Amino acid sequence: MAAYILRRLMLIIPTLIGIMLVNFALIQFVPGGPIEQVIARVQGEGDSFANIADSSGGGGGGIEYAGAQGLPPELLDELELQMGFAEIVCEDDFTGEPSLEAEQCRKEQVGAARRFGMMLVNYLTFDFGESWFRSAGVVDEVLRTLPVSITLGLWSTLLAYLISIPLGIRKAVRDGTPFDTWTSSAIVVAYAIPAFLFAVVLITLFAGGTYWKIFPLRGLTSNDFETLSLFGKIKDYLWHIALPVISMSISGFATLTLLTKNSFLDEINKQYVMTARAKGLTERRVLYGHVFRNAMLIIIAGFPGMLLAILFGASILIETIFSLDGLGRLGFEAVVQRDYPLVFGTLYIFGLLGLVIGLISDLMYVIVDPRIDFEKRAG
Repeated sequence: MAAYILRRLMLIIPTLIGIMLVNFALIQFVPGGPIEQVIARVQGEGDSFANIADSSGGGGGGIEYAGAQGLPPELLDELELQMGFAEIVCEDDFTGEPSLEAEQCRKEQVGAARRFGMMLVNYLTFDFGESWFRSAGVVDEVLRTLPVSITLGLWSTLLAYLISIPLGIRKAVRDGTPFDTWTSSAIVVAYAIPAFLFAVVLITLFAGGTYWKIFPLRGLTSNDFETLSLFGKIKDYLWHIALPVISMSISGFATLTLLTKNSFLDEINKQYVMTARAKGLTERRVLYGHVFRNAMLIIIAGFPGMLLAILFGASILIETIFSLDGLGRLGFEAVVQRDYPLVFGTLYIFGLLGLVIGLISDLMYVIVDPRIDFEKRAG
């Protein structure tokens, strides 16, 4: 098993490089880069560039708003240098500080291949740099928003398991009955509803959209959260996450219920179950003493994978709709702003988490069923 784990860990690096390469190549063909974003902001908002220049790490201070006249050429040169699209190259005999004002120095564009190579070298050492449009480092932004996404993903996965496993067992026991038929219909409808559309419906009904204002519309806590008692904090927290968690778990709940039912049906029809019944064991003893342990293997082992699907599949839209400052929303805003350090930083972390959770999911199969041997399968 150690050799299998080592092989999987060694495959993480080339897989990550492939993910980053594909997305980096696609970015090159997307119209409107970060320089264009700066120009658009300056033309539309008088003080936007001042904030961008401050978060970029210097330069540009004291530049007056240019408005529709555009940005001065020297300011564009400075932006290209700050964002890594260009560099200052000086002659070999130059001994001073490299700058565009020096006669022996000039600006040269940095090619896409070189930018990608430098980015990979930095990312392998977890140096993600600074955000271009925020006054913070990429790591700081990710660490600030990641707990929100993980919290939503965990609660959504746990809720889906708490509902789906009892319901799936009930459907397997009563297979073919009217109960199985109408619950299957409800599950198919739930699976067909996109998470973001279900979130809009919940907001309209229960968050003051049109009918009742029972749940808050945004945030994970109230403004007076710090002044509440321990019980009050728990109640306030659960009150805020109720709608986002229900919205994120709707599709996972449908899938897991059918998976549980089919897994139990498969086990119920096996020979050892008929033998147990022939010995006179009660149906409940057969179901929970023999079938449950074997049928739950694939369901328990799939927990990390389901968490990954819920976390990455619905988090972006749900976090945006409910104004939750999570990693999905951070990545979405970074793409809109063309904040490439944040875009590729969050993509790298998403990819790394996905590959690690995939490995954990495989290891879960071995833990719950020692008969599984991935090394023999690989051989």
